[in-house]
Amino acid sequence: MAKTWYPVIDYLTCAECGTCVVKCPHGVYDTAKAPSPVVTNPEACIDHCHGCGNRCPVGAITYVGDDTGWIPPNGEQPAEEFCCSCGCEASPEKKIVVEYLYLDLHTCDRCIGTDAVLDEVIVTLTPALRLTGYEVEYKKVEMETAEIAEQYRFLSSPTIRVNGQDICRSVAENSCGCCSDISGTDVDCRIFEYNGESYEVPPKEMLAEAILKTIFGTTGNCSCGDYKLPDNLKAFYEGKTSKSACSCGGNCC
Repeated sequence: MAKTWYPVIDYLTCAECGTCVVKCPHGVYDTAKAPSPVVTNPEACIDHCHGCGNRCPVGAITYVGDDTGWIPPNGEQPAEEFCCSCGCEASPEKKIVVEYLYLDLHTCDRCIGTDAVLDEVIVTLTPALRLTGYEVEYKKVEMETAEIAEQYRFLSSPTIRVNGQDICRSVAENSCGCCSDISGTDVDCRIFEYNGESYEVPPKEMLAEAILKTIFGTTGNCSCGDYKLPDNLKAFYEGKTSKSACSCGGNCC
């Protein structure tokens, strides 16, 4: 979620084709005003996303807070070359954004354990990547509410993304007692599959290998496309809300 990053439209240049409004999956634009691009929800924009700007055929979109050196393509490249806005669109910049998306870092053993392993892997990989000219940005985002989960197109906890791509090819889950206790409902969380074994907390070697393969384009899944909050996560958020609203503070649930 961006606080100082959002699109600005040059209406003198804009052709009002509506492409930016239709293709933005985060609700930044007012769809009721389409095809005219009216930014009504700037805080929903994703940091360093150039998705709509890359698609604009006349180069009418720039970004508040953009210090990347990005230049509007002005229709010189076909829109199909660019992903929506998840951070995985084609880019000449050697920038790597690693995101850790999780449900809980207070009581959930697998979120806490994966967090610790990922920290160690990032500390190990970052110097080597920087030596080869890559800039590494590492951020952690708590999927505290269903709205945040929907904004990030969150599928399972925990999730690790590199430039918008999940480092895992698919989502595998099993029952998570910690998150079930948090919500008072049966909740499944992610397990990591590596060399024929399944892990609730991934091995360091698995994360390092998966991150490097995703960076260099040999694995990873884009978070674009149609999205609906999984029923499993919907039950978690509804149960969490119900427990917090309980007059006893959730102790009876």
